[in-house]
Amino acid sequence: MTEWEKYQQIRREAAFTGLALLVLILFWCWAGFGLSDVQVELFGLPLWAVTSSIGVWLFAIVLVRVLLKFVFRDMSLEQEKEAGSHE
Repeated sequence: MTEWEKYQQIRREAAFTGLALLVLILFWCWAGFGLSDVQVELFGLPLWAVTSSIGVWLFAIVLVRVLLKFVFRDMSLEQEKEAGSHE
């Protein structure tokens, strides 16, 4: 993998990580504020409290798994020696 390809992969990973963060924030807003009018209780707590804490945590784990499976690639960050160079 060339240095340029590594750079592009790192940029891709950073962009998708930022996008995942935005999706997580939007989910948190929906799970907390969007469900605040719902009169359902779970474990003695309002639904919005459970979804905005435990639900967001579980959703974050799912997002990380998706990033690991489809976006991130295992690559060496060491500089590769060019063919024919003597160091």
